[in-house]
Amino acid sequence: MSEPLVLEGKKLSKELEASLIPRVQRVKELSGRVPILATILVGDDPASATYVKMKGNACARVGMESLKVEMPKETTTDQLLAKIDELNADPAVEGILLQHPVPSQIDERACFDRIALDKDVDGVTSLGFGKMAMGEFAFGSATPAGIMRMIDHYGIDPKGMHAVVVGRSPILGKPLAMMLLNRHATVTICHSRTVDLPSITRTADIVVGAVGIPRFIKADWIKEGAIIIDAGFHPEKCGDVDLDNAAPKSKAYTPVPGGVGPMTIATLIAQTVEAAERRLRIL
Repeated sequence: MSEPLVLEGKKLSKELEASLIPRVQRVKELSGRVPILATILVGDDPASATYVKMKGNACARVGMESLKVEMPKETTTDQLLAKIDELNADPAVEGILLQHPVPSQIDERACFDRIALDKDVDGVTSLGFGKMAMGEFAFGSATPAGIMRMIDHYGIDPKGMHAVVVGRSPILGKPLAMMLLNRHATVTICHSRTVDLPSITRTADIVVGAVGIPRFIKADWIKEGAIIIDAGFHPEKCGDVDLDNAAPKSKAYTPVPGGVGPMTIATLIAQTVEAAERRLRIL
């Protein structure tokens, strides 16, 4: 068996960012301003603050602006909804990102769904999910959309393949399953109540780790020549798949780090630029 193909998200994300620079400049020439991504951070979770900073840095690399909105951890649902309404009404803001998770007293779903559809560049609204699932245009959830962009780049066509998605979160597992289904894969979604999970993953041509548990998916759960998409990232610098042992038997795999993660942020930025282009009708 030949060496597996490494799906290098880090490399691809840099190429994507480079392609966005002239598009940002064109938006500026036509509108007099560059696209702005508003990021809302509620509370003082250090990991969330790091993610928001990374997104701001990515905006700067392509010539966009980021508007950092910080709110105290005591913020109520109504206060957050009011801030989202304010950003929805601001014509200078092309995209709105509400950093997940928010403090427990906030109704996160209600706040996600308050984001205007044309500014939902992180793909978190119920309406956006519904449109995407039905094959209509909406911005996809950034991580699944980044994964689809990556497999397209590497010439992987999921048509006719059996894809097993392990995890059913509303911003990763579920939307990715719908995206793969829309591309004519046969999709199985597995979760914490799935019976005999290993026997199901062993039938997969594409295995997606989206469960949030370090090295949860074992090498002997994956058949020879499968494609491994590991969407997890943990402090141990590992993902949801035991890649040390599983990657050598695969046809292709995403490394951790350097695989799915960089594509998430690059896709978020790309979708913000696209939102500006759609507003200006230059797409």
